[in-house]
Amino acid sequence: MTDICLRPIGQIHSPYKNTEDIPIQGALNSTVTARAEIYEPFIEGLRDLDGFSHAYFIYYFHRSQREDLVTCPYLENRPHGIFAIRSPHRPNHLGLTIVHLEKIEGHTITFTGVDMLDGTPLLDIKPYVNYFDRREKVVSGWLESHIQNGTLPSRCSRQ
Repeated sequence: MTDICLRPIGQIHSPYKNTEDIPIQGALNSTVTARAEIYEPFIEGLRDLDGFSHAYFIYYFHRSQREDLVTCPYLENRPHGIFAIRSPHRPNHLGLTIVHLEKIEGHTITFTGVDMLDGTPLLDIKPYVNYFDRREKVVSGWLESHIQNGTLPSRCSRQ
């Protein structure tokens, strides 16, 4: 097995300073705005991104200090495998979020759909393309039991 070295393309500036403040998914609090500052060597890569409404942000959970292969997610007291949940405490500490692109000015992307901590290293951006990325007949595993009328609770009612 070979190590892989990644370098950030920018940094996310978010209103969330503590993990307790972050919604379990950015789509659950879509009014919060954040910025991604893209580092100078990568600014040219933003060309034509402004024609898209959404993008995938791939980032590094920089404050996660552990790796769990089995853990309890926000919504349950029952443990699940790390690849069946979205915990930051995973091998490689990679995060993935679909964000709504509000505007791009120079090296700054303003976006909503925020679920990242302030100072999070941004590793990559990929445009969301509805024709390629949307799927039919989706099943959401153990989360299905928590969805009521298409709504997911924002926090777990752990005891």
